[in-house]
Amino acid sequence: MEQTIWGHLPVLVRANSKESIEYILQALWRTRKTGLGTTERCIIQEMLQLQNESDLDPLLVCLRMLIRRCVYENTSKEDIPKLFPSEVLPELQKLLMLLLHKFQQEWQEDVMKDQTIVPQLKTMTWNMANLDKESADPAAVINLKNDALFHSGEQDMKFQLATDSIDMMLKAMHCIRDQFSTVDEALNGH
Repeated sequence: MEQTIWGHLPVLVRANSKESIEYILQALWRTRKTGLGTTERCIIQEMLQLQNESDLDPLLVCLRMLIRRCVYENTSKEDIPKLFPSEVLPELQKLLMLLLHKFQQEWQEDVMKDQTIVPQLKTMTWNMANLDKESADPAAVINLKNDALFHSGEQDMKFQLATDSIDMMLKAMHCIRDQFSTVDEALNGH
């Protein structure tokens, strides 16, 4: 199916300008949760000089696929051309590559704003600091590694906690553990 979808990209050549294609990509991004409204569909259909509205949907599906891959797979500028199969015209590839790259960071920031899932903790290490210094209070240096959103690999976070901060944090963690236990019991019926 993917191979046949790409055959609809040449319809973009009918657009009067680069700005028209830019408008189409931005409209698709802006309506990613709701879908294009009738007015915007008509505007795009006119921009592309399409006689039948049914000719628009396969193109929109293809463009949405490209946008998703570019944004959610964190495709680098060098890798964007690899999203296109060889049957897509080189001029069209270049234009889409430039536009996708132009909006990629903005779109990823939009996703981050909408994100309700936080990165997942992978590991936690710690060591004691200020043990040898007489004037400074001892503190624990905590290093967390988590899966980074939109970045390959992991992301590190390092911070230092004094005894009173650790006590407060442990109390909060015990409350969280108790709430998890309560929820788990309710779900499992124990």
